[in-house]
Amino acid sequence: MTGQPGDPTVLLSPPGAEILARVASWHGVANGASRGGSELALAAALRREYPADLAAAAMAQHELRVAARAKFSDALAMLFTRGGYEQASPEVIARHQAARFGDARRVADLCCGIGGDLIALASAADREVLGVDRDPVHARLAQYNAGVYGVGDRVRTCVADVRDIDVAGFDAVFIDPARRSDVRGKQASPGRFRAGMSEPPLDWCLALTGQVPAVCVKAAPGLPAELIPAGWEAEFIADGRDLKEAVLWSPAMATAAAVPTAGLRRATILPAGHTLVAVPGDPVPVSAPGEYLLDPNPAVTRAGLVEDLARTIGAWKIDDQIAFLALNHEVTTPFARTLRVVYSAPWNEKHFAVKLRELGVGAADIRRRGLAGDVDQIHRRLKLAGPHRGTVVLTRVDDKPWGLICADPGTPLALRT
Repeated sequence: MTGQPGDPTVLLSPPGAEILARVASWHGVANGASRGGSELALAAALRREYPADLAAAAMAQHELRVAARAKFSDALAMLFTRGGYEQASPEVIARHQAARFGDARRVADLCCGIGGDLIALASAADREVLGVDRDPVHARLAQYNAGVYGVGDRVRTCVADVRDIDVAGFDAVFIDPARRSDVRGKQASPGRFRAGMSEPPLDWCLALTGQVPAVCVKAAPGLPAELIPAGWEAEFIADGRDLKEAVLWSPAMATAAAVPTAGLRRATILPAGHTLVAVPGDPVPVSAPGEYLLDPNPAVTRAGLVEDLARTIGAWKIDDQIAFLALNHEVTTPFARTLRVVYSAPWNEKHFAVKLRELGVGAADIRRRGLAGDVDQIHRRLKLAGPHRGTVVLTRVDDKPWGLICADPGTPLALRT
């Protein structure tokens, strides 16, 4: 048995499957119960029966599998590396992206990693997918994981630098360039996508349209607007209220309407698949807060579609530079959280502390947008006490510091009259 220390491919063998089953049984992951006992005792027992590298790999793999349940429905049967797991798209997002490839019959998945997107792309019964990764471990795991999901016969993986692959014969290309360290060794933030900080570089990824018109490039939620080429659609995807990633769709795959000041943008909210694109119309009015405050989903904010959302629901902005919206009636939308305004006034921390005590707010979320300040310190200084829960919004109205105490619609929170 071969493999580098921590190499999960040592588990691709009958003894590997056996030891993984032992570890899973010890932890009781199948039925949710745990046998108890120490991890050290388990590791010692495994080393008495199996090679040390196999025992270490199995222990590490179980930990990754348990963590990966947040992303994959069949995580407990898959194999991962830590880096591959961390960069992989959650299953719900991968499937959403794969659906946009429509009737493409032959798709190349470049930088396929452990196969998260590869599996989703191969879910179409009449589609063949080539997965390419220069890491031989990832290439093997991608093929294995495709088999876990029953699509192994539609997938072929190879080990190569993606820049050496001729994709001219494919119908579409998906590429997930790795974030890399800069010359000082500093790793690019997972939430940011900076020019020159990916491998292959973003310019190379975009140039794939010279071979195949249909190209999708996975980026990151912090994708700067200046990196989005003309004619490409930037889709910002959230799972619930968690902004997960951005993807760039080439002009041949773009379907969003153009935002005059920001190009083609789309905000998508999963798992339901709600999508918001540009809504042409007059500028959104700016006025004082109303009876309800809307906090747009981060996907809407990053996509630059706050005013477009306002047009769809008849809302106004409370400040020209702030992404909060206001209404005088309750509205339900998948693109924003609706809060009932209980109190609204210029921000003064001591004054708001008094009001919160009058309201009996003992627990509060603090939403800060447009104002400086340490949220944790503010929370401590407010000295909340009482049975109710609320939301404290620190923002700006007419370019002045402003505060709002809000509650979810239907809750009894109210000031005494």
